Amino acid sequence: MQQWPARFPGRRPRNEAERLTIKVTGGLVRGVREGSTFVWRGIPYAAPPVGPLRFRAPQPVPRWNGVREAASFGPVATQAYRGQFRGVGPGVPSGEDCLSVNVMTPAATPARRNRPVMVFIHGGGYSAGSSRDFSGDGAGFVGSGQVVYVSFNYRLGALGYLDFSRYSTPERPIESNLGLRDQVAALRWVHANIRAFGGDPGNVTVFGESAGGNAVTTLLATPSAKGLFARAIAQSSPPSSVYPAELAARWAEEFVDVVLHEQGDRRSAATMSRAEVAAVLDRTRATDLVNASLVLQTRTPDDYPGTFCLSPTVDGDFLPVHPMEAFRTGRAHRVPLIIGTNDREGSLFRGRIDILPRSVGRIRAMLEQAPPDSRRALLEAYPGLSSGRASSDFAGDYAFWYPSVKVADFHSRFAPVHCYRFDVAPRLLRMIGLDATHGVEMYALFDQIDAPLPRAFTAIGGRQLYSRAGKRMRDNWLRFATRRPLPESWPAYTEKDRLTNIIGEVDYVASDPRGDRRRAWESFLPLAEPVYPPAPSSARPPSIRPDGEGDDAADDYPVERRVGHDRRVRGRR
Repeated sequence: MQQWPARFPGRRPRNEAERLTIKVTGGLVRGVREGSTFVWRGIPYAAPPVGPLRFRAPQPVPRWNGVREAASFGPVATQAYRGQFRGVGPGVPSGEDCLSVNVMTPAATPARRNRPVMVFIHGGGYSAGSSRDFSGDGAGFVGSGQVVYVSFNYRLGALGYLDFSRYSTPERPIESNLGLRDQVAALRWVHANIRAFGGDPGNVTVFGESAGGNAVTTLLATPSAKGLFARAIAQSSPPSSVYPAELAARWAEEFVDVVLHEQGDRRSAATMSRAEVAAVLDRTRATDLVNASLVLQTRTPDDYPGTFCLSPTVDGDFLPVHPMEAFRTGRAHRVPLIIGTNDREGSLFRGRIDILPRSVGRIRAMLEQAPPDSRRALLEAYPGLSSGRASSDFAGDYAFWYPSVKVADFHSRFAPVHCYRFDVAPRLLRMIGLDATHGVEMYALFDQIDAPLPRAFTAIGGRQLYSRAGKRMRDNWLRFATRRPLPESWPAYTEKDRLTNIIGEVDYVASDPRGDRRRAWESFLPLAEPVYPPAPSSARPPSIRPDGEGDDAADDYPVERRVGHDRRVRGRR
């Protein structure tokens, strides 16, 4: 039976204006036509997380009166323009009231119902980015006439990806994993509302790149996301970048100390009650929280090599186990998965975004955590590890490639998996030593090669090759989302042969590419969960007492705690 938007029950919308007016959770929204697409932007999917809702799980959308215009994007999450990752420009509206979703559909007449849905999660290190980015424009996918495309904003930085739940009190509750909870809330909104836009809530593909890829692999292990998507694509995910509550609590305490220092407050979080710390977090402006998180982000790569402080937390509740453990044991959602990385993920991470374990000191700290027998294998797999190229590859493989391979290994035991590697790099990128680095596929995938950056890096050659590779990738993503078989030339992945589609000048399939590196990493991290080097002497670990009165000096002695699977954190209590 044909179903029409609730605004016009029982009949087909008579004209384009009616087709653009949709009833969603909260009220009516009116979109706009842009060429051959209909677009609705800035639709709230949760209540504004402001005031008493700061640091709280997303709450239901308040109702509004009349018709809400949905031609413009909503405000983006508070972020720094020139932070560790480049944020949106100063003229772009931003703030804590950022939880909005955008929908794009073909403007075909008559409207087709039950199109497959593709939901994209933007990247940016969980500290920058938004659905306004070029990847928020899904015209390259929607223009095929096959899918409905959705993008959304979620909380970033300290407001979304530091875990302050240890400072929660009955009077001032604080939840964990707020950015991840936002993502689940957005998917719930899609499930409840996308049929009104012509989408099929039972055929949703969630996909994302970088931090968005991490979101995808983490959602696969999040129990409350069950049934909200039928397929998943993880591009350049760092799937291991999810950390135990103990480490997240340590980062939260260090962050509060930074905030106190910036405010001229000589107290430390360790000496304060939960209520006092919560009061500091509540009264601090969002922009000041961003600035404090930049301090923590800058320190973390050297203080805790191989980790990233703005990440989901294994809280034992919303995210009960580490995603790698969920994949290994079959507890991850058993949906078909495409997962892959780019040829040289680590070469991009220089200068301001030097966050990976690529320096001599960071690599040494990593190797000190390795079983003795595995160190030689790693050194042999990356000859000249102190050099720029070898160290970049070591770091990129640790963060992105190797854990993605293990996700493919584990998940293929329970659900269909296809694995890829993107090798296409225009001539200029090869000349400057970046090659097919982190994120390079995105402009081609989204058919945005005329944007300033790809125009620049294809200026001296490789433009058509790059564009064609992106089109092949996009076509395959569409085939996957619409439940059509992928080409026979791209076989399914299994642990037995590890067949991987290498996207290059001509695509080909390789079995267990870079198997020597994989075996070296398996001798170090068989489960691909991250290592946690000892806490730096300058970093005081979590120490708040149940009564909220802080530490006692007599309790300041070293202890050893088990974290995850055979990982140890050396801290202080």
